[in-house]
Amino acid sequence: MTLTIVAEPAPLKANEDGVILVGNTRVTLDTVVAVFKQGVTAEEIVYRYPSLNLADVYATIAFYLNHQSEVEAYLQQRQQQSREIRAMNQARFDPQGLRDRLLARRTEQEEC
Repeated sequence: MTLTIVAEPAPLKANEDGVILVGNTRVTLDTVVAVFKQGVTAEEIVYRYPSLNLADVYATIAFYLNHQSEVEAYLQQRQQQSREIRAMNQARFDPQGLRDRLLARRTEQEEC
């Protein structure tokens, strides 16, 4: 019996928003890398995210370790996008204004 060694592609794919997902799941590369950097093992990652399979997690970690600078650049880009979206949402939906409206509504209901 001969063992055939085949290079398999990383189980990563970008969705329509450009977010990289692991395997056939909705778990992001961001999530797997973040918990891996916290010292969580591949087995524990699968336990936390049961939609993942162990082989995909190991392959994702290997991809991260082999392409750290590119993955870190991607993660920084995602963090920047997140900050921009948060700032836009806070500008559109002022939390203090919402709080004031809710308090006014509650006061109004209590008076009735």
